[in-house]
Amino acid sequence: MSIDKASFRKECMKKLRSASKNAKKYKEHRVNDSLEKILKEINPKSILFYLPLPFELDLRSLLNKNRKIKKCYVLFMVEESFKMVTYRLPLKRGNFGVYEPKNSLLKIKNVDVAIVPVVGVDTDAKRVGFGKGMYDRFFSRLTKKPITIFVQLDECICKEKITDHYDVQADIYITPKYIKYYRKQRYAKSDSLRRGHCHR
Repeated sequence: MSIDKASFRKECMKKLRSASKNAKKYKEHRVNDSLEKILKEINPKSILFYLPLPFELDLRSLLNKNRKIKKCYVLFMVEESFKMVTYRLPLKRGNFGVYEPKNSLLKIKNVDVAIVPVVGVDTDAKRVGFGKGMYDRFFSRLTKKPITIFVQLDECICKEKITDHYDVQADIYITPKYIKYYRKQRYAKSDSLRRGHCHR
């Protein structure tokens, strides 16, 4: 039985919002640990993080660790899309309750790695988000595609193709249970990345 993007999004959102606080902390620890290892393998010079909504995976501890040794950016909302700004304190609450650093006139056009929260993914490893298209518009303006890592508290995967041609596509998809790799030739520098693995 086929499903459309809107129905799939609704199912995934229900699943994400049902997680208990204790389970959320454990799952965040698992994903943060996996992501930290992958970033060490890739060794990017610059990383795009995000500042989370309440039901999204919190990567701020990893962000604070990396900002000491890497160029770390976060998203800043501009009309119906985003721009990249350098992560710096203090943060102020912006649209949709998301905390943001101050706006910047600096135009950052590219980044080596982009870490992106997802509501779900389809069979083409493409992102199902909130339906506002903000990430799609942001990625379409980058002159070079970064290594794109999707992260999620609970995997929500559609076995059908339900996304559009402009939807953001993953190179790596990390959940608390497993890591899935796509298009490995773009980023794999060691056997550990080329093999991929599931959590036990």
